[in-house]
Amino acid sequence: MKSDVETLTPTRVKLTVEVPYAELEPSIAAAVKAIGQQITVPGFRKGHVPTRIIEQRVGRGAVMQEAINEALPQFYGQAVEAADLRPLGQPEVEITQVPMEEGEELAFTAEVEVRPEIVLPDLDGIAVSVDDVEVSETDIDERVETLRERFGTLTPVERPVESGDFVTIDLGATIGDEEIDSVTGVSYEVGSGNMLPGMDDALIGMTAGESKAFTAPLAGGEHQGEDAECTVTVQAVKVRNLPELDDDFAQLASEFDTLAELRADLASGVEQGKKFEQGIQARDRIIEHLLEVTDVPLPEGIVLAEVNRHLDGEGRLDDAEHRAEVDEATRRSLKTQFLLDALAEKAEVEVSQEEFVEYLLMQAQQYRMDPNEFARALDAEGQVPAIVAEVARRKALANVLDRATITDASGNVVDLDLLAPEDDEDGDGADDSGADDSGAEVDGAADAQADAESTASPDAEQAVDAESETGANGDEADAADKGE
Repeated sequence: MKSDVETLTPTRVKLTVEVPYAELEPSIAAAVKAIGQQITVPGFRKGHVPTRIIEQRVGRGAVMQEAINEALPQFYGQAVEAADLRPLGQPEVEITQVPMEEGEELAFTAEVEVRPEIVLPDLDGIAVSVDDVEVSETDIDERVETLRERFGTLTPVERPVESGDFVTIDLGATIGDEEIDSVTGVSYEVGSGNMLPGMDDALIGMTAGESKAFTAPLAGGEHQGEDAECTVTVQAVKVRNLPELDDDFAQLASEFDTLAELRADLASGVEQGKKFEQGIQARDRIIEHLLEVTDVPLPEGIVLAEVNRHLDGEGRLDDAEHRAEVDEATRRSLKTQFLLDALAEKAEVEVSQEEFVEYLLMQAQQYRMDPNEFARALDAEGQVPAIVAEVARRKALANVLDRATITDASGNVVDLDLLAPEDDEDGDGADDSGADDSGAEVDGAADAQADAESTASPDAEQAVDAESETGANGDEADAADKGE
């Protein structure tokens, strides 16, 4: 087999392939056998019809078509391997010559998007600046208030709903005569805005036992984005009573004896959190710097396909303004991914089994799945290579962070190695999820919002968690893996 490669663009090539008849013969024999199993010829047992008779019945062209269809992926793969290409997506194949007689060649062309060759800049001497760590009394007050809300109690009241109240509600949504969804006994903080648009306005002024209808676009499911007629019924209205801020509260909410000690510990937690933010800033600004100084050609066909896939999933293919937003996010995602892949290749990054398992555990926790079930799901969907590539990207970016000079706005050098997280940065021994179970339940929408607000620990490797997944939109992050 002979093959030539023509570079059409930095991200698209054309393969021209010629296959001698002898190399196609095994596929021709397989095609004859397959067709012989499908046809019935008087005087011959099925599967034992001579080749000559089969060709007379179905035609030589049909036999060659079957043979070529069976053999083409193999020959295409050999040509790709011989040219050391890294294709993206499916090729556009054109058969230019069919060998109708023995001794003739099969010839075809294949155009395909490929990963771009990236010339990386000098990775030594990169310097970025991050914000200073400044802890204000307001920052500490916010932490105290969050902790105080956790230990609040909910008390039923008999009055119209006000913003900030906790209500127990039933909620249903219909489109036309079809009931789309319904929930009962959900607890919701009025004014939080983390459920349906317009629900807060509907709830304010309602009383227990009252129902009200409103229209809102659905946030998920097959009817995502469609307007639904929603009905909310208030079962109960409650207010949250907060404990006094004194030494007794400090003893209730923490290991400390005084409120002053608790505030000092929370201040330490705020400071550590802001140091984590420095690491995230460093990561983001390193990526921005690399993207600015590196030419990363993009495969336009992959960009268009991914944008259309995203918009089609939202039912917004004709929304020009949103298309522009998705196109921009997709391009940034692909550029970042290609860049990080090039960094990983240059550094010859290898992913150990321990690193792979650690990443799986982290992702399973984020999606609230059993790690074993999560791993099986990834394997079933063929996503293991993509996960390995993602871990490699994180390691590659961590290597760049290790070599960079990072200073704060005041000129002080920031050492990311000193920013490893402690077990409990708040010092209160518990999470800050909200009110306790003395009357308030956490609704599903609030849980989903909390899940999305993941935190990354910005030592050199942990700092790359979010952005190494390439970007502003998770749906675009895997675009370059399509078809590989």
